[in-house]
Amino acid sequence: MKRTGLTDAEKKILVDLAWAVIREGVRTGNNRMEGKKPSGDRFLQKGASFVTLTKEGGLRGCIGSLVVHRPLWEDVAANAWNAAFEDPRFSPLDISELPLLRLSVSVLTPAQPLSFASEEELLAQLRPGVDGLTIRAGGRSATFLPGVWEQLPVREVFFRQLKLKAGLREKGLPVGLYAERYGTEECD
Repeated sequence: MKRTGLTDAEKKILVDLAWAVIREGVRTGNNRMEGKKPSGDRFLQKGASFVTLTKEGGLRGCIGSLVVHRPLWEDVAANAWNAAFEDPRFSPLDISELPLLRLSVSVLTPAQPLSFASEEELLAQLRPGVDGLTIRAGGRSATFLPGVWEQLPVREVFFRQLKLKAGLREKGLPVGLYAERYGTEECD
């Protein structure tokens, strides 16, 4: 799978950007991006990312983009804000939580549609620990980043939980299921 080609220095810049957005947000309540744009052509290229926040080993926020639609730096900044303050599963982040947080930025590689006629064929194509997976069927969709394999290392369980996340309750392969995989470059 194609890599995004980020250097270690570029990864650090993206993580620092995400932290800057979050720290300003808890301090002022504002989501201002002026003055936060990093220099360098790589950050101006369009990209898709997820920002994941964990606290004491548990998820505290995770928001991202599956579709490339804005410059990478802007995508990371917006997703950092949304993970900290707009994730509907959690209350907005409080300043007292900052010392307990771990932040990760995942920059997505281009998605690859998967072709399959059965659940077994789909599962056989998945690479645990490597592939993120997005599924769509019946107007519902969900995705798991590659890091989810750490909690769900068995293909069948990974897929079953992803179907549940999408609200697809039927057993087996939902009618008309579309699936695509993608990779990420992790910035910690």
